[in-house]
Amino acid sequence: MTSSPPTTRHFDADPAADDSDEEDLDLDLNELDPMTSRTSRPHQSSHTTSEQRRAEQERHGRIALRSLRAGRIRRPAFRGSAYGGQSQKGAPDDEDLQDLLGDDRDVDSNNRDSLGSAGSAGDEAPLLSSEGYGRRRKQTTPRTPMSRIGSHMRLPGFMSGPPGSSSPSRPEVQEPEQEHDPTSTRIVSVGQLQASRFPANLISNAKYTSWNFLPLTLYNEFSFFFNLYFLLVALSQIIPDLRIGYLSTYIAPLAFVLAITLGKEAMDDIARRRRDAEANSEGYTVLSFSEQSPQKRHKPARTRAFSRFGDGLRGKRIKEEARRENSRLSDIQEEEEALQSEGRPDRATVIVREQTKRSRDLKVGDVLKIGKNQRVPADVVILKSYLGENLTAPADVEAAPSGKLPSHEDAHLLVTPISDETPQAPGEANDTVTRETGIESDELNADEGVETFIRTDQLDGETDWKLRLASPLSQTLGVEKFRRLRVLAGKPDKRVNEFIGTIELLPGPGSDEPGSERQTAPLTIDNTAWANTVIASSSITLALVVYTGAQTRQALSTSPSRSKTGLLEYEINSLTKILCVLTLALSIILVGLEGFESTEERKWYVVIMRFLVLFSTIIPISLRVNLDMGKTVYAWFIERDAGIPGTVVRTSTIPEELGRIEYLLSDKTGTLTQNEMELKKIHVGTVSYANEAMDEVSSYVHQAFSVTPSDNGNADAAAAALFTPSSTYSGPSSVATVTRTRREIGSRVRDVVLALALCHNVTPTTEEQGGEKVTTYQASSPDEVAIVRWAESVGVRLLHRDRKSMTLQSTESGRVIVRVRILEIFPFTSEGKRMGLIVQFQERTDGVAPGDGEIWFYQKGADTVMTSIVAANDWLDEETANMAREGLRTLVVGRKKLSPQQYREFASGYRQASLALQGREAGLARVIKEYLERDVELLGVTGVEDKLQRDVKPSLELLRNAGVKIWMLTGDKVETARCVAISAKLVARGQYVHTITKLKRKDMAQDSLDFLRGKPDACLLIDGESLGLFLGQLRESFISLAVRLPAVIACRCSPTQKADVARLIREHTKKRICCIGDGGNDVSMIQAADVGVGIVGKEGRQASLAADFSIVQFCHLTKLLVWHGRNSYKRSAKLAQFVIHRGLIISVCQTMFSIASHFEPVALYRDWLLVGYATVYTMAPVFSLVLDRDVDEALANLYPELYKELRAGRSLSQRSFCVWLLVSVYQGGIIQGMSQLLVAVSGPRMVAVSFTVLVVNELAMVAAEITTWHPVMLFSLLGTAALYGASIPFLGRYFDLAYVVTLAFAWRVLAISAVSLIPPYAAKLVRRTLKPPSYRKVQGL
Repeated sequence: MTSSPPTTRHFDADPAADDSDEEDLDLDLNELDPMTSRTSRPHQSSHTTSEQRRAEQERHGRIALRSLRAGRIRRPAFRGSAYGGQSQKGAPDDEDLQDLLGDDRDVDSNNRDSLGSAGSAGDEAPLLSSEGYGRRRKQTTPRTPMSRIGSHMRLPGFMSGPPGSSSPSRPEVQEPEQEHDPTSTRIVSVGQLQASRFPANLISNAKYTSWNFLPLTLYNEFSFFFNLYFLLVALSQIIPDLRIGYLSTYIAPLAFVLAITLGKEAMDDIARRRRDAEANSEGYTVLSFSEQSPQKRHKPARTRAFSRFGDGLRGKRIKEEARRENSRLSDIQEEEEALQSEGRPDRATVIVREQTKRSRDLKVGDVLKIGKNQRVPADVVILKSYLGENLTAPADVEAAPSGKLPSHEDAHLLVTPISDETPQAPGEANDTVTRETGIESDELNADEGVETFIRTDQLDGETDWKLRLASPLSQTLGVEKFRRLRVLAGKPDKRVNEFIGTIELLPGPGSDEPGSERQTAPLTIDNTAWANTVIASSSITLALVVYTGAQTRQALSTSPSRSKTGLLEYEINSLTKILCVLTLALSIILVGLEGFESTEERKWYVVIMRFLVLFSTIIPISLRVNLDMGKTVYAWFIERDAGIPGTVVRTSTIPEELGRIEYLLSDKTGTLTQNEMELKKIHVGTVSYANEAMDEVSSYVHQAFSVTPSDNGNADAAAAALFTPSSTYSGPSSVATVTRTRREIGSRVRDVVLALALCHNVTPTTEEQGGEKVTTYQASSPDEVAIVRWAESVGVRLLHRDRKSMTLQSTESGRVIVRVRILEIFPFTSEGKRMGLIVQFQERTDGVAPGDGEIWFYQKGADTVMTSIVAANDWLDEETANMAREGLRTLVVGRKKLSPQQYREFASGYRQASLALQGREAGLARVIKEYLERDVELLGVTGVEDKLQRDVKPSLELLRNAGVKIWMLTGDKVETARCVAISAKLVARGQYVHTITKLKRKDMAQDSLDFLRGKPDACLLIDGESLGLFLGQLRESFISLAVRLPAVIACRCSPTQKADVARLIREHTKKRICCIGDGGNDVSMIQAADVGVGIVGKEGRQASLAADFSIVQFCHLTKLLVWHGRNSYKRSAKLAQFVIHRGLIISVCQTMFSIASHFEPVALYRDWLLVGYATVYTMAPVFSLVLDRDVDEALANLYPELYKELRAGRSLSQRSFCVWLLVSVYQGGIIQGMSQLLVAVSGPRMVAVSFTVLVVNELAMVAAEITTWHPVMLFSLLGTAALYGASIPFLGRYFDLAYVVTLAFAWRVLAISAVSLIPPYAAKLVRRTLKPPSYRKVQGL
């Protein structure tokens, strides 16, 4: 059961408070809230005198609740949650909240628990909030004097944000694209009700709502011409003069078509909603806070009596008055008892409970408790992190002083050093806490050294883990004091790499000491975790929900779902318009031949309309039914293909689009790669090791660290000695076998392994899994984890790591071999492309005095920057180039020894540079370069492989051969993308890669384009910053050139840029594009594509849920396109042509009959014959064409060029349409003309012959077009023929049944059928012989 959000209580015992009732209404506004009468001052510029003056005003300027007339009180917060009553039992008191908001009845009841005070109640809170929604709203007419006062009150200072900031405004959900305005902030009170309404925390991929489903789907359906045409034809039958046959003959087919289409759309959208509901129902642990006064743990008898009295009264107004009376008396008594308890040591008890909420129920202000591998459900600010119960943590860790910010000397370290015990803040000594959260006290007060790592590949595509730290202000604060925190954050913004905010700690109750004013600390991106990131570290993280639902970073970067329509639909729509023009022309010609003369019985324009209705079969309404049912069959085939298990068709209206793809836009992380790194190669200057040769590295490491360094023969001292880089390398015991060369190589291998084992930001953690302790590694980069794992595999294990030290262990002996003190850390940055650290080696396990031990600087980084840092050599460039050609990510490793004097000089210069207010980064870099990055000893080069997904290389090669141009859009680094492109063979061996990065000027961008025009076979590698410049300044020039290149790689792309590129290609080329990805950052791109394919990733299913097709591996895409896509398109094209042919031929027969009937609009086939011909007599054989295939799957994969020819759209083009039009005219003319010549101009005998030949002709045409027979095809043909024969006895209303059983009927049917079928089939055989289709060539037929 969800408990009510609590309210903080502040008690001010003012002995001078006025108890008079007569002067209550004469209070001045300054007396109600003296803070509002002061002009806001900049927070950082406050002087001591102003602070003392404000403290004095806070102590003496406020009015106690008991001094106000009881009949005028409006409660500012929930009574139950504030005093420990109702909050224990259930839902909050909504009516009290309405009183708080001035009884506004327009508040949505579903969102009332998102409203309320900004986190404070009691005497300090305003009696009426004038910012119910974050802005000042117009109030209804006040009904009491206090309401009138409240309607003109300003919020007190702590509600209006920090000095200098504007009032919090409601987030502009309607304008998510507006750039972030740092001056427009929202105030979030921790664990309490908020002053503004925020959107629900919902994930929604649905296209429709319950109220817009019918309008949108009907609009989409009738936007197609043939649907609109049939609607007009059906409506025309309401007019008696235009009616031909039964009205249901025209209405029922249209209704059936719409029902099928709407049903499919509804089922698809319902399936999306179910998937969204599954994600929205995911449970999360939320901390709830409540506070109880010792005297109020049991409700007074008088209050309970009034409650019973109020509950027993009848009538809504009587109950309301009783409830308010109860509230007034309870408030007065509570405050009096609270004032009497002033100074008691057990004055207040804070209760912290855990409760489980669904993701959709999370609200701004909730405090989440998130563990390892949990998805972050909303945009949060991290308040605290601590080690879980199953982790090994130091027992002597103490909390840092509250509010103390780390000094600069510690700011550059991985984590802030552990400080002394936290002194208790003034005014906090009387607070006690009751925890019901399962969190131990030592965990809650853990040091700020516990880190939180998050995975963001679902958000920005970057594979590196991101380090996130709580603000020291909240990290060192007890959980029970979280309600005193406020977070000021900017308006919702889609920029995932930026955040501006502050966190404030308000004074505690009774904090009158001068040093107890509010404390403020800045918040940056390092203090946040956005929605759909994943907690990667083993620590428990407490986080505050700041943005929810549509206001999260990812939601703002995601395009809304759109209804997708296939290219085939548009092509058929165009052909339908041509048929309509032909129908109209034919109707006018027939009327014109008779003459445009009107009589009383015959008006020429009415005759034209009747002809249009008669010829409406030219545009067959069954076309949509057949195509939609065919799409359902294609989706069934795809989902049940054993070769691509787990594939799901989420949008069943566009399977034919899979056969028309010309551009493939792919994500990298999790799509092309597995995001699993492995060190594959290492080069130490004279020799390279890879694969099986790594065993030799293990041998060298074993030899180097197996012999204990000598220490004058003292065994104890030798056991306590540790290895340093200066330790002499010792070979095997048989010294004679160790050559000088092997000693040198062994020494270099030892130095490289030691450098790799030390130079990183990896932290080992131990967890219990299945009763066994398992060590895992946490780091901001999977590359570093891969290197540390490799070092462990060759014999050196990272045993322990904290902010101050690192310990290495031999995996063979289990003995500690290296222990270092971390002096400085220089983390990796995208600009620097390198990381380093300074360590001091400990020479003995029994300790080392400060200043003793060797000091070394280790550094590793990209070869592009390390080449100028390391000492001169003759092999680095060549070896890094070799590794790059293999697709490996190279890292150059170096070291430099520092004397104590050198380190002191560096530390002094570094500290001085860090104090500069301007040019700090440049100054720090200059000091590092001067003292450290000179003549660094080159140790070696490592090659790390990002493992590709299964069969990525052959899949990309097959798609390229199929004529698909592949673009890779990723949020990862340029070097990473280049390596993956090479290893995946996206870039061919020897192909020129033109790199464009960090362009800021239009002229430079134009020069790059001009250069690239001369390299038509080059691959373009561009970063997000340059891409943004091209899209903004040279949009058309860039895209016209880029679409002609064989491959394009875009790095550091935001989700919005990915979607923009997809839309730009689609709009510029008018070609079909497919986008594939696995992360939440790919959703916008997937939805912007003609076909969106989502991969079910390791970190989530958001891309899969938003996509049109969901697969589990990238290699499944080839079968989806080359096999299923090709078959779906060719089958639908053939099906559409046959349905059009079926409608055309019957319309030609009608035309011939009308000419013979003196141009009168008389129907040839009426009622059931017209409906039966399009349904039971021809539909099954024609529809069975969805099972036809021209080649088998092996040939389709062997000859991907078969897919390439589909781009021309020849299967259903205007040329093929004209061929079928001629065939239909010929066959229709022969059937009806010969029937009239051999039988009669009209009458049931002629109708019997004509209709029978019509059915036989259609069945024979289907049989002639089948390439590969299927049992269902044979059954449908024979079954339909038998069904027609069996139904003839029931067609006596239309046929002369006596004539049907005669031989004259039989030979006429055979003769006419032969004349109509043999010539077209013969022409087809001749054409196939002279110009065989591609599929017959590959089959060798």
